[in-house]
Amino acid sequence: MMSCDCENMKKDEMLMKIKEYQFAVVELALYLDTHPEDERALCLHRKYAKELKELKDKYQKVYGPLTINYPCNKWRWIEEPWPWERGNN
Repeated sequence: MMSCDCENMKKDEMLMKIKEYQFAVVELALYLDTHPEDERALCLHRKYAKELKELKDKYQKVYGPLTINYPCNKWRWIEEPWPWERGNN
């Protein structure tokens, strides 16, 4: 089962956890399309969707928007090097 200790996570760890929650939410939604009466799956979907939203909000407050849909007054990604400026890592 997934759990989130968001306060002690680094940027990469938070992104990985966001991906995990997104995967779980989508897969549970697909499952619920064919099993709408499964209370356990519905409960897990709600839980993971809530945790995903909370984690995304925390990430975006610290590191900036994950998507263009996130409301902010500043485009923080322009402060970081562009992919071609990073060199060969």
